[in-house]
Amino acid sequence: MPRYDYRCLVCEVVFEAKHGFDDPPPPCPNGHSEVQRLITTTPRLLKGMAALASRSASKEELQAKWAEETPKLRKKLVEKLGEETVRKHGSTLGRADD
Repeated sequence: MPRYDYRCLVCEVVFEAKHGFDDPPPPCPNGHSEVQRLITTTPRLLKGMAALASRSASKEELQAKWAEETPKLRKKLVEKLGEETVRKHGSTLGRADD
């Protein structure tokens, strides 16, 4: 179930609630029913490098993920652009012969 942020219009407390999309808003922790849903962030789908790049990822985890993803990216570029173009313009991407 999705989580939503709310602000009570009576006591100004901000709280989080987990419920279905069509469910009515819950009362605030102090019992007031006049609440307003807040839009604090936009959801996003993370893939590849970004999937691991979170607040909890360590430097070593990010480096390992980079080492894992770089050859995949290089392969896709070679398939689309050709080896010569990638060698000329993609100097920071690891090569298969490195």
